[in-house]
Order: sequence, then structure tokens, then C-alpha cells
Amino acid sequence: MKIKFLFIISILVLASCKNQEEKIASDSEPKAQETKYPSDVIAFMDEWTILLGDGTRKEDLVNFKKDNFFYVKEDGDIDWVVYKTPNAGITSKNSSNTRTELGQKSRWTPEEGGKLTGTLKVQHVSTSGDARVAASYSVVVGQIHSDEGHENEPLKIFYKKFPGHEKGSVFWNYEINTKGDNSGRWGYSNAVWGYDISKVGNTPDTFPEEPEDGIALGEEFRYEVNVYDGIMYLSFTSEGHPTRTFTKNLKKSEYSNKADMPEQVRILYGSIGRDGVEREEAYSGELQFFKQGAYNQTNGKSPEDNLVWSTGSEIYGGDIAKQYEKGSYAEVWFREATVGPGVPPNKNNE
Repeated sequence: MKIKFLFIISILVLASCKNQEEKIASDSEPKAQETKYPSDVIAFMDEWTILLGDGTRKEDLVNFKKDNFFYVKEDGDIDWVVYKTPNAGITSKNSSNTRTELGQKSRWTPEEGGKLTGTLKVQHVSTSGDARVAASYSVVVGQIHSDEGHENEPLKIFYKKFPGHEKGSVFWNYEINTKGDNSGRWGYSNAVWGYDISKVGNTPDTFPEEPEDGIALGEEFRYEVNVYDGIMYLSFTSEGHPTRTFTKNLKKSEYSNKADMPEQVRILYGSIGRDGVEREEAYSGELQFFKQGAYNQTNGKSPEDNLVWSTGSEIYGGDIAKQYEKGSYAEVWFREATVGPGVPPNKNNE
């Protein structure tokens, strides 16, 4: 009996040792990486659709990602949603520029209002382009887009950096809701940090001085767009930089007469014959929606045709992999963002 008992104990000890060895071996094996989706990082993805720089359209963004365009990147202990798009690819019917950009599903009028925030850093803008062209080396990281009438854009938030500069510029652009024929439309740019859009080079490959108060690639900043009762309230913050705020009436135009055209516009758009006026009620009553991500403003179109928007950038025959390799792309990272209804400006803090 005693021998049998000792035999059983030995079997149990051996089994226990084997289990422990298997556990140690299992713990030492590398664990499979858990897949993270942009919707795991920023929870509002169910309120958007997306168009990617290769022409992919997606309506349901929960648990969706696409390598090299829309995915999650960890930086330190922070997860970021990456929006990446080449200088040339497949884009929307009304644009020559590619985008990996969210489009809000909901629509609202300026009177109804809406609010969009984003905390981001721009990691790359195209390193090729024509320095005389205002849109060269830039990307749009947030928009309000009209869904009626001319479908113009009362807001585009830009980041632009000339090659060789450490610091770039953040500025926002208001495009008029043109009265009558839309062929005369133009936009007016407001500097946040650095220059506005009109600062250009004298030749295709010479650049202005670097802005002293600019934002570097990889430097975090935040914007807040709050439209309430037809008024657009903008706020821009970044550590180490002064906070900038702006107000713009979307219900009543400042540019309904030729004499109202800002000097910046006369100089910038004179070369392409854009000298329209805005309808008196601006965007009042028209349905709007937000956009957010990376809307690349560089393209391969000839600057001689349009010194505002045709940037003459390298596109390598539309080969996306080659464009990424050679620096012909835009890349923007967001770590936080929200979308919702507009709020009274005295309750504008989250």
C-alpha cells in the first residue's frame, strides 16, 4: 500500500513539473499583436464615411483600417490614428487632389450649427512642388464643406511647410459662396501660426524666410470649430504658442461688393482671373458637413495653368509606393477628436 501511495505522489509531482514547464515556455513565447483599429482610438468613427487616397470608399468605419492609408500607430504610450495619402491617386469627382479624409454623415445648416475638434500633428507634407504656387507643400486637416448650391468650403484648416524649413504654418481659409456663376470664386486666408497661404517663393525653387512663430512637423496642436446660430468660432492651441481665436459670420457676407475684396485676394487670384462677389446671405440655410483627416493639396498639374492650386508636384506616374518612397505624400496623425452639435460660445469649453 505504501509503495502504491508513493508511486501516485511521484506521478502527481511529475505532472505538476511538466505543467509548470509548459507555462514558463508559453509565457516566454511572443504574444500575437492585438489588432487596433482607428475606431478603438477615436470612438466617433460610426458618424463618418471615408475616402482613401487609392479611391477606396467605406461607409462603416467601426473595426476598419487599411495599411498605408488609415491605421493606428503607437508613439510612446499614445495611440494615433494615421491618415496618409499620395500626391496622385484616385479622388472625388470635384477635386484634383487625393485625400484620406473622413466625411460627416450628418448635415446641418449654419443656423443649426455643429462642432468639430481635433488634436493632431502633421508628420509629412510633399517635398516636391512649385514654390510660386500657394497650395504647394500643404495639407488640409479639417473642413466645413457645403452640400448644396456651389458646394464651396466656408472653412479649410491648412498646414504648410516649405522644404528645408524646420517650421511650417497653420492657417485657415474662407471660400466665398459666390453670387451667380461660381467661376469667380476665391478664398481668403488667415494666419494662425506662421504665414497665410499667400506667402510664396519668387521662383519655382526659392523659398521665403522660415516663419519664426511656426509649427514644426511632429509638433502637436489642437483646433476647435464651433458653429452656433450661424456664427463660426475658431480656436487654435499648441503648447509654447499663443492661443488664437477667430469669429466668422456664415449668415451675412463681408464680400458682397467688388470693393470688399481683400488685397491678399487681388494679388493671389489676379493671375487666374477670380474676382467674383459673394451672395449677401453667404452660406445661410445651406446644408453643411465636417471633414477631417489628410486632404493633400499638392498635385501634378501644371503651375502655368493655375498659380494658386496647380502645384506641379512629382507624382511618379501615379505609382503610390514610389510616391511614398520619394516624399510625394501627406501624413497626419490624430490622437483625439470629437464631433457634435454647436454650443453657445460661452460654453465652448469641453
